[in-house]
Amino acid sequence: MRRDPVEPGMESVWDYPRPPRMEPEPLTVRVDFGGQTIASTDGAFRILETSHPPGIYLPPQSFLSGVLQPNPASSHCEWKGRALYWDIVVGDQVAVAAAWSYPQPPPHFAAITDYVSLYPGRVDACHLGTERVQPQDGNFYGGWITANIAGPFKGAPGTWGW
Repeated sequence: MRRDPVEPGMESVWDYPRPPRMEPEPLTVRVDFGGQTIASTDGAFRILETSHPPGIYLPPQSFLSGVLQPNPASSHCEWKGRALYWDIVVGDQVAVAAAWSYPQPPPHFAAITDYVSLYPGRVDACHLGTERVQPQDGNFYGGWITANIAGPFKGAPGTWGW
């Protein structure tokens, strides 16, 4: 497998650990949908796992009231447990199952209990600091790709079995 070049100041997803590591996200996180900012925080966490761009988890109180609506979907992560899904709703715009949270993660991930992550490709825009995030390919992973992250990343066709 070809690995992207890693310039000084960059992170390679192939240097991220497995099992994943959780750490505070140092940049301000902003999410836009339906023509408005629906979430903003300086208190997010990022999850780093081999072959994946960081997953960003925002405190639920950073979202505008009423924007997150329960969705009946659920899934299971071998590291974080059972995920519950959320629709993002602004006026008549709905991003179905665009966000998820872990109500009872194992102790190692307790800090993200009820924190919300989302697919950057299902909203208008996600920002880390001043940079607009690029969404991870595919419809399963929700990684946030920035200019300082080197891949290749799981998600595109043919990457499932890496």
